Amino acid sequence: QVQLVESGGGLVQPGGSLRLSCAASGSIFSINGMGWYRQAPGKERELVAGITSGASTSYADSVKGRFTISRDNVWKTVYLQMNSLKPEDTAVYYCNTYPFVRDPYWGQGTQVTVSS
Repeated sequence: QVQLVESGGGLVQPGGSLRLSCAASGSIFSINGMGWYRQAPGKERELVAGITSGASTSYADSVKGRFTISRDNVWKTVYLQMNSLKPEDTAVYYCNTYPFVRDPYWGQGTQVTVSS
């Protein structure tokens, strides 16, 4: 059974940093791309960053140069380093497969709030 568990969110001031983690169980990790997605209040969920099984990365224009996605295939974990955070980055952040999500894999997400 596949399970994705996100962690690392919190409250941070504008300009601050956070590092999110997504721990994966099951057999999906090594053969799939993984992505970070976010959903802000009143908005649709959107792709933030993706990383393929070969470690190629892709980013939404809004986070390029500020966020970095990485993966550890041994520990089955994908990370999102977020720097220079802005209030508009406030959202619940989720991980899932990339580039195509699988609905049963959505977890609880982790809340990121950027506010002074």
